[in-house]
Amino acid sequence: MKLDDQRESSNIENRRGEGGKGFGRAGQQAGGVGGRGTGGLIATFLPLIFSKFGIFGVVIVLGGMFLFGNLGGGGVPTSQVTAPPAQGAATTAPQTNATDSFVAKVLATTEDTWGAIFKASGQTYPAPTLVLFQGSVSSACGSASSASGPFYCPGDQKIYLDTAFFDELSRRFGAPGDFAAAYVIAHEVGHHIQTVLGTSQEVTRMQARAGTRTEANQLLMRLELQADCYAGVWAARNRDLLDSGDFAEGVRAAEAIGDDTLQRKSQGRVVPDSFTHGSADQRIRWLTKGFETGDPNACDTFGIPASRL
Repeated sequence: MKLDDQRESSNIENRRGEGGKGFGRAGQQAGGVGGRGTGGLIATFLPLIFSKFGIFGVVIVLGGMFLFGNLGGGGVPTSQVTAPPAQGAATTAPQTNATDSFVAKVLATTEDTWGAIFKASGQTYPAPTLVLFQGSVSSACGSASSASGPFYCPGDQKIYLDTAFFDELSRRFGAPGDFAAAYVIAHEVGHHIQTVLGTSQEVTRMQARAGTRTEANQLLMRLELQADCYAGVWAARNRDLLDSGDFAEGVRAAEAIGDDTLQRKSQGRVVPDSFTHGSADQRIRWLTKGFETGDPNACDTFGIPASRL
């Protein structure tokens, strides 16, 4: 990626060395891009659930449930967007570590991209804060370790990332490259968009009414595939920053973290009813759809039958 001349986001908190400090308040749902968990939604209504996203971690806290919000479906909201309350000072100084600088620059491109999309609809984009941590961290969604992978917590509207995950993305999942790493960040920003639009809150409500674990899993899968599509929209609107072969890196990453790919490797068989993030084909399809259209309105994973996901 061509990021040398890009600005660095100031919405960065470096909390390495802090460690987790117990669980946060219940009732928040956090989303991730895949990860290192045992796979699948372990139990739909446990207070805290860590579930793989293929390559990124997803954390879901279902204890209190959201009781508000409308299904955004991919468009920019028509109601006024309110910025989240301040959760502590973000680091404003330029990042000195090359990897941290990369993260700050990618985050800045997401701010510019979604800021323009929201502005076109007369809204202000409330950019999330990205928290850099190492080992473990506390959030409004509870405590998490690096083993859960990167995740987004809607309770404080922050993205949590241990950059060591990028090495694992390359080594364990066979998805090297700077664009693959940027895809991780863009996917988590996609979860922030879903929170701003009210989509995540509506999914939590729908999961509470789901009659079976399979139904609850499919709702989560639609949420994750939409975040993939939003990542594709970000990539489409930053084509001038992409090198030849960059998007192919993202496709390889999406394939490597598909539920079917991970289940086949970990347990030797595939159980579609347990999918929570989508198959390799589905993840590639929605990432590509966002990239080909550049339109968040094309990312409505909730308005189509399961057979078309």
